[in-house]
Amino acid sequence: MHVGWEVEKFLRRSGMAPTKFGRLAVNDPRFVLDLRMGREPRAATAARVLGFIRGQDSVR
Repeated sequence: MHVGWEVEKFLRRSGMAPTKFGRLAVNDPRFVLDLRMGREPRAATAARVLGFIRGQDSVR
């Protein structure tokens, strides 16, 4: 699973700004931009991001 795709899908369905997502998920407002530029996050970071997405989806 590519974390970037999951992030992009979440951003589309939630309407959340990429910088807000990065700040809330990993305390890095540039995170989504970096993903879009080819950054591959470490396994622990990817797990943290996916956990954040799951948590946000369960709140809705």
